[in-house]
Amino acid sequence: MTEAVLASTQPRGRSLTALAMRRLFHNRAAVGSLVVLALVTVMCFVGPFVTPHAYDQIFDSYVRTPPSLQAYPRSDTLKSVMQSAADHARVTLADFALNGEGFTATFTADKAIDPRVTRYADRANEFHDTRVVGTSDGGRTLNIAGKVKREYFLMGTDSNGRDLFARIMIGGRISLTVGVLATLVSLLVGVTYGAISGFAGGRIDNVMMRLVEVLYSLPFVFLVIILVVFFGRNFILIFIAIGAIEWLDMARIVRGQTLSLKQREFVTAAEAMGVSNMQIVRRHIVPNTVGPVIVFITVVVPKVVLLESFLSFLGLGVQEPLTSWGALIAEGANNMQAAPWLLIFPSIFFVATLMSLNFLGDGLRDAFDPRDR
Repeated sequence: MTEAVLASTQPRGRSLTALAMRRLFHNRAAVGSLVVLALVTVMCFVGPFVTPHAYDQIFDSYVRTPPSLQAYPRSDTLKSVMQSAADHARVTLADFALNGEGFTATFTADKAIDPRVTRYADRANEFHDTRVVGTSDGGRTLNIAGKVKREYFLMGTDSNGRDLFARIMIGGRISLTVGVLATLVSLLVGVTYGAISGFAGGRIDNVMMRLVEVLYSLPFVFLVIILVVFFGRNFILIFIAIGAIEWLDMARIVRGQTLSLKQREFVTAAEAMGVSNMQIVRRHIVPNTVGPVIVFITVVVPKVVLLESFLSFLGLGVQEPLTSWGALIAEGANNMQAAPWLLIFPSIFFVATLMSLNFLGDGLRDAFDPRDR
C-alpha cells in the first residue's frame, strides 16, 4: 500500500519530444508564427470556397479598381453606365433614377423598341434582374426597372478586372502546395539517400556523394527551362523540378548525422544481434535524425516557396488563369505606378508567410537543441 502511494506521488517522466514541444510553446515568436501560418493556410485553402468571387471571374466594369471597404458601384457612376448601355442598344436614355437598391430608366426611340433591350443593361456588372415595367407611345417609349448589383473588392482588382483577394488566396494555395510537396519529395529522397550513403560508407558512399556533387553543378534555372520546353508549364512540373534539386541538401545533412550515429553503441548492439543493414537504417538511423531533419524542413519550405515565386516571376510557373504569389508580385511590379495595390497586398502575404516559417524554424531549432538557446 505504501509503495503504491509513493509511486503515485512521484512525478512522471517526460519524453524528449514532450520537453522539446514544451520549449517550443514557450517561444512566443514560434507560437505567433504558428498562428499566422494557420490563418494563412485556412484562408488559402478554405477561402476560395466561401468568397463570392471566383479567382478567374472577370468584371469588365471594374478594371484596376482601387481597394475599398465600400461596395461598388458608386451611385454617381450608374447613370453613365446606363447611358453606355442605351448607346449600345441604339436608344435614347430619357430618364434614370435610383430608389434604394433598385433603379428605373426610360428609353425612347423613333420606332418601337424591342423589349429584349434589357439585355444590354444586364450585361453591365452594375445591374441585374432588369425587366420591362411599361410601354407607351406605340412602343417607342420603354420603362424598365431592375436592381443595382453591389460588389466588394477589399483589395481591389487587377488589370483584367479580377478580384485580387480571390487571386491571392488561390495563389497562396499554389505556392504553399508546391512548397509542401517539393519539401516532401526532398524529404523522402534526401533522407533515404543520405542514410544509405552514410551507413554504407567506403566506395559506395564516395560514388553516391560524387553524384550529388554532379547534380549540384547543374544550373537550376537552366534545368527548369529544359523541362518546360519538353513538357510545358504545369503545376506538377514545378514541384518535381524543385524537389529534384532540394533533396541534395537534405541528403548531405542526413549523411553527416548517419556517419556519427553508426559509431554509437546501439548500432553496434543491433549488428551483434544480427539485425540486417536495412533494418538498422530504418529502425535506428533514420529515427535518430528526426530532430535535425524537422529543423531543416522549416528552412526548406520557405526556400521552396521563394524558388516557386522566382520561377513564376520569370514566367516559368503556373499558367493563367491559375496564379501564385510570385506571378502576382510580378504583375504588381509591372503595374506598380498605376496600381500599387497589385504589388502591396501579395507582398504582404508572401513576406508574412516567409517570416513565420523562419521564426518557426528558429523555434524548432531551439526546442530540439537546447544548447543553441
